[in-house]
Amino acid sequence: MHRRSFIQAASFFAAGAWALPRHMLATTRLDRIGLELYSVRNAMRADPERTLAAVRAIGYDDVELLWSMDNFGRTPQQVRTSLDREGLRAPSAHIAPETMLTDWNRSLDTARLLGHDYLIVPSLTSDAQKSLDVWRTWADHFNTAGAAARRSGIWLAFHNEPEHMKPIEGVVPYDLFVERLDPTVVRLQLDVGNMVMGGGNPMRYLAKYPDRYWTFHLKDVVADGSADTELGLGTFDFKRFLTAVPSLLGKSCYVEQEGAKDELASMRVDHAYLRNLDF
Repeated sequence: MHRRSFIQAASFFAAGAWALPRHMLATTRLDRIGLELYSVRNAMRADPERTLAAVRAIGYDDVELLWSMDNFGRTPQQVRTSLDREGLRAPSAHIAPETMLTDWNRSLDTARLLGHDYLIVPSLTSDAQKSLDVWRTWADHFNTAGAAARRSGIWLAFHNEPEHMKPIEGVVPYDLFVERLDPTVVRLQLDVGNMVMGGGNPMRYLAKYPDRYWTFHLKDVVADGSADTELGLGTFDFKRFLTAVPSLLGKSCYVEQEGAKDELASMRVDHAYLRNLDF
């Protein structure tokens, strides 16, 4: 090819490339894949150290701890030693909502010891299922606790459950709660499977609050929405979702499959799916 023809062809390709959709220009894969340890809760109860070693051997980089389950009977220092030995990070943990109301500063110190960036409340107390006022009160608690957390370099966040989408007095409590939270001190964790099972649309919520979701539970759902399943075997479009998340590679994504019959076997399937997913 003559030099002039080559330059013309290269210029044409470059100009055309700018007009192509993002998915045709390049592909991305998750650089780190995390696991919410509730997915392997039975294995963790039986042998936490061996289970963490197996999780790392599968290829998971991060884990999300479960303070709300007392980290399976281990002290914070024991947990930190185990994580360091396996080369795992724990960017976040799930905590009971009452944790914010009792010696919160001590909990923040523990979070720093464990290397957490986030303490995440997965759900509220049972009385929230019937009262919007309870949701309002908890939102105010979150704002107060979140401000203290930020002074300690930690983020407080909230995670969604299916029942959070069930209206109370004609109002979706999750919507009321999110609107009442102060986004400068409280962030959100979006569980895509829980959102679907509750009747919500994760894409719509991501579009509505693009700057408020900073961690994610990647959970697939069977066709009738009644249960979760291995990633890639359900109905959720993970490629479309992950492509839409702003600055995704700076955020944490955790596999969570709550109903696995063989926990570690399912976690291998889930990890392989995400490791090979281009978006």
